[in-house]
Amino acid sequence: MTRDGAPAGEDVESILARTHRHEWARIVATLIRETRDWTIAEDATQEAFARAAARWRVDGVPRSPGAWVMTVARRAALDAVRRRAAETRRVQAAGIVEELSGPADEADARLHWADDSDDRVRLIFTCAHPALSMEARVALTLRVVGGLETDEIARAFLVTPTTMAQRLVRAKRRIAGAGIPYRVPSESELPGRLEGVLAVLYLIFSEGYSASSGEQPLRNDLAQEAIRLLRLVVDLLPRPARDDAEALLALMLLQHSRREARVRDGEIVPFEEQDRTRWDHAEIVEALTLLPTAPGRRTPYRIQAEIAAAHATASASSAVPWSTVVALYNELTQFGDSPVVLLNRAVAIGFADTPERGLEELTRLSERAPVAEGHLLPAARAHFLRDLGRSAEAAAEYRVAAERAPTVAERRLLERRAAEATTESLGA
Repeated sequence: MTRDGAPAGEDVESILARTHRHEWARIVATLIRETRDWTIAEDATQEAFARAAARWRVDGVPRSPGAWVMTVARRAALDAVRRRAAETRRVQAAGIVEELSGPADEADARLHWADDSDDRVRLIFTCAHPALSMEARVALTLRVVGGLETDEIARAFLVTPTTMAQRLVRAKRRIAGAGIPYRVPSESELPGRLEGVLAVLYLIFSEGYSASSGEQPLRNDLAQEAIRLLRLVVDLLPRPARDDAEALLALMLLQHSRREARVRDGEIVPFEEQDRTRWDHAEIVEALTLLPTAPGRRTPYRIQAEIAAAHATASASSAVPWSTVVALYNELTQFGDSPVVLLNRAVAIGFADTPERGLEELTRLSERAPVAEGHLLPAARAHFLRDLGRSAEAAAEYRVAAERAPTVAERRLLERRAAEATTESLGA
């Protein structure tokens, strides 16, 4: 056994990774409150984990790894504040030094360890503050709450580490310059502010679930990180405020459950061709438990989760209750006529009714940007044209879709479909 009671078979690297995953946000959030300085808080936490990596390999893992890192991070932050005191206002620095001076050791730190949930809530809501651009909110959330390295975030969003670092610096300056408060939203503010937090996490998840560009069609690590952060939000929210967050978590889990079946040999596997035995059925079950059958407040996340559940619980793609799906999309349009929602509704109508009806609905969207300029509309048209035996027209639409596809994997699928439709047209 290690000193913290962890199984002897669990190596130091695994414990370090687990501690980082679970405690990074807790420590950074507390130090931001105590130091009033985001950079010092991050740097001190980073230094503490570096020291843990060096010390634990030699001395063993302490009884309470999180409290150990918190203690070392506090000391590193205290040193940084003392250095800064020589260059800034000593009165303000003196107050910060006093706050950082306790608890003095690991044993004391453990006594305070359960009292910091408000700090993490402050951190999450500040990172997703509406005064920041969406790019800044996403970057800050992944770096400061998630603990991802700057170059990891840069790779995920296909920008250089320098660009991402500058984005983070600008975001922190904006927080300081605009006087964005580091506090938990009031009860009256919570619904609107929570909506912003959920939007950030869903954007992160969506980029992982279906990459907007690049070689890789999926970035499962990014999607998994969004799910982890959302679980943290759900756990920290008061029970009455959790419904929409839990609905989004259900939606993410239902979509993420198919990750192992969505790509084969570098090519996207369409829903109807996926091997259901490769779906994560434990995640599907968990998602369904988050969607109680009792009537409740209807929200876009709840409705989208119910649509995903209709697909996930069907025994085969042919068994999806398409009429139910159409009704749910009709309800979803009441919250806004998003072109993507209207496109998905048109496809659902085509499956629920006839391919001709589907084409009629898609034609109505042909003037709507950005969907008219993307690859999804011609791909959907091609599908219904092929069902109607109009293979030459389908091949032409598939080729248009392939030219517009944002990822290599999607382009390969659409080019294969175009070739198949061309062969069918020649054999007709």
